[in-house]
Amino acid sequence: MSSDDENAGFGRLRRVSAFGVHLLTVSGAAFALLALLAAIDKRWTLMFAWLGCALAVDGVDGTIARRLEVRRALPRWSGDVLDLVVDVLTYVFVPAYAIAAGGLLPDRAAVLAGLLVVCTGALYFADLRMKTADNYFVGFPASWNVVAFYLFVVRPDPWLALAVVVGLCALTFLPIPFVHPLRVARLRALNVVLLVAWSALAGATLASGLGPPVWVVVLLCVIGVYFLFAGFLRGRNGAEP
Repeated sequence: MSSDDENAGFGRLRRVSAFGVHLLTVSGAAFALLALLAAIDKRWTLMFAWLGCALAVDGVDGTIARRLEVRRALPRWSGDVLDLVVDVLTYVFVPAYAIAAGGLLPDRAAVLAGLLVVCTGALYFADLRMKTADNYFVGFPASWNVVAFYLFVVRPDPWLALAVVVGLCALTFLPIPFVHPLRVARLRALNVVLLVAWSALAGATLASGLGPPVWVVVLLCVIGVYFLFAGFLRGRNGAEP
């Protein structure tokens, strides 16, 4: 069956709207370039602001796509592939550059760590089993934009930062569940509330030029630890505890 036959049941306005969703998704790639340009100039706050815009787009485009049945309306373009391409840029590539060039790690290990992030992150997004049937991620979900954000805000000892990076790269390939705050049913209301709180705290952090008050850093870390370990609430064999 041709693409024309498959989308024949959708009107022109519906198809245009569906393509608009693809344009919304691809705006994440534009934000990634703007973030990279800011990172090259070591304007780290601006870099995270652009990455935040990309994160916001990634949080809504899938829901809109499903509602408009974009896959059926425009079978020629794969929203899944497009989403993965943009995710590699915004979640992995730009943050890897920031981790390697941001003075966060020991000088002689920074580039190697950046390469490790890029390679493991790309492999993760190519994994056809990266999610469970109940929408948990399997292994660390290559959220290097968030990791880089914490490293810039907390500024741990460079060797400790390196250990965190290497450890998370290793977790990428381990069968450990990580929660998707918006898609996992278990404790979804709590996850959404904490995600909104985290977003507000992250916004305040950017407004302060990555130098927020201690209480903001503490709350960011508490929420971060929760999401890091929330996958273990899933229970054995995917059963809700």
